[in-house]
Amino acid sequence: MGSGMWSTDVYDAADRYRRATGKSAFAYSDSGARKVHPALDPRGAARESRDSAEHPQSTAISVLFDVTGSMRNVPRTLQTKLPQLLGLLLRQGYARDPQIMFGAIGDATCDRVPLQVGQFESDNRMDDDLGRIVLEGGGGGQMTESYELAMYYMARHTVTDCWEKRGRRGYLFIIGDELAYPRVDRRQVSRLIGDDLGEDVPLRQVVDEVTRRWDTYYLLPAGSHYAGNAKVLDFWRDLLGQNAVVLDDLDAVCETIALTVGLGEQAVDLDQGLADLKRAGSTATGTVSKALARLRGGPRDQVCALPAPSAPPSTRGVTRL
Repeated sequence: MGSGMWSTDVYDAADRYRRATGKSAFAYSDSGARKVHPALDPRGAARESRDSAEHPQSTAISVLFDVTGSMRNVPRTLQTKLPQLLGLLLRQGYARDPQIMFGAIGDATCDRVPLQVGQFESDNRMDDDLGRIVLEGGGGGQMTESYELAMYYMARHTVTDCWEKRGRRGYLFIIGDELAYPRVDRRQVSRLIGDDLGEDVPLRQVVDEVTRRWDTYYLLPAGSHYAGNAKVLDFWRDLLGQNAVVLDDLDAVCETIALTVGLGEQAVDLDQGLADLKRAGSTATGTVSKALARLRGGPRDQVCALPAPSAPPSTRGVTRL
């Protein structure tokens, strides 16, 4: 996956068509769908971000968001701001050959669609994947969602050339407002992903696995049910340190993602990035500045030791990292 080129003109044309016909950008969900779209079903082939002649230096970027309760509006916000996100990544040169994957997280203990995972795309098919997401709006109501299941999938069922060939981690953004469960439930993994685990996997182990290959961030936006909750923020800062980021405005999520990638790639510093936002007419500079101030002095390690050659992650059984 990851072929083609993003076109804002194509995006705008699709948006005009939807407005003229009264169709929703999330027609699959808004039509009453209550099961995962086949294109986003995590059970099956691994998701791959690969180099090509068109994109020789692919940069894998994954954005997974909680779609339960008050968080169900996050993908709608993302969809309307896709041009800004791609504009910063591409026109400002924040990342070489970005390939973006969107997915959604629910609660595997009670939701119909607790995990949805798209493909890595470089063109307007990423907009299509967003439109296939079921905005379930459920959740268990106990300040816990299945973030650990999503991290398990990212750790063991993704293959990226930025890591395999260049020893560079991809970027994983989880947007939510609750806690993860303390362990990955092997029964949920079997039912939803298809792996046969001998035992549950502790949360800390999953975090260690996913952060080995993914520069992982947790974004906690204003307007969500547990925004400002110290227990939630402390939980994620214990797991991810400074990469647990508070957003004062959900509308700033795309700009925050783009500048975080730019900082990680050392393509821009925070002051330059904020200046780019102002020139682009963004009103999110204050929110982004506050959110990313903690990252100013601590960009990620630029180059990791190349991993030993290994087979691509299996979609059956367990692939040890």
